[in-house]
Amino acid sequence: MEPSTIIGLIVAAITLGVGMVMKGVAMHALLVPAAYLIIIGGTAAAIFNAFPLRDLKAFPKLLKKIFFGQKLMKEEEVMEMFLHYASIARRDGLLALESHAAEMKDPFIKKGLMMIIDGREPDFVETVLDQDIALMEERHHGFASIFSQAGGYAPTLGVLGAVVGLIAALGNLNDIEKLGHSIAAAFIATLLGIFVGYVICHPFCNKLKRMSHHEAELKKIVFAGIMSLQAGDSVSTMQDKLSVFLQAHERKIPEI
Repeated sequence: MEPSTIIGLIVAAITLGVGMVMKGVAMHALLVPAAYLIIIGGTAAAIFNAFPLRDLKAFPKLLKKIFFGQKLMKEEEVMEMFLHYASIARRDGLLALESHAAEMKDPFIKKGLMMIIDGREPDFVETVLDQDIALMEERHHGFASIFSQAGGYAPTLGVLGAVVGLIAALGNLNDIEKLGHSIAAAFIATLLGIFVGYVICHPFCNKLKRMSHHEAELKKIVFAGIMSLQAGDSVSTMQDKLSVFLQAHERKIPEI
């Protein structure tokens, strides 16, 4: 579970509800089915028009990542693992890491280890790993833009919903009470559009970008570790190279 997502949604709902009550607005005023249909249905339609289906198939996975987070190793764990590998490689050679590579579940680490064990040229290994990271970031940026685009469409559709509501209100000019209710209902669509766009979609987009950045940083540590292993660096030299990826308070010497 990703606590920050849950906390953010709960705080947003409470803030909106309490704010409406403080302003004297009844909570049942939000119960306008047409507004939800226009905002949610319209935003979904716009997203389908904006993105190919192959991108939208990733939407359930993106929501899972937003609400449940990522299962990634910590930076200190990655560093400790590679320092351990460096100790083995210095003592027994790179071929001694073959069993560790075979058991590795992370495909990026496994690919990097297998390439240097197979004796690939350093330039080749560097190019492949660097391109892997770059393409991952590009792919993740494209997926995050689904929420960014939705965050732009929703408020505009809120205005569209308000216009539709005002058109309906004009049909009640002879009944002041109905006119008042119709105008109030019209602006609920604008409220929902702004809420969906700026409290949900844009923040979700930013969260996905931050998660992608974190994953890329981890891969950069792996990248540096792989190149250091191939260069035959000592444990202390590798530690100096990898510690730059850690924050100052995290730069402790792990036990090998």
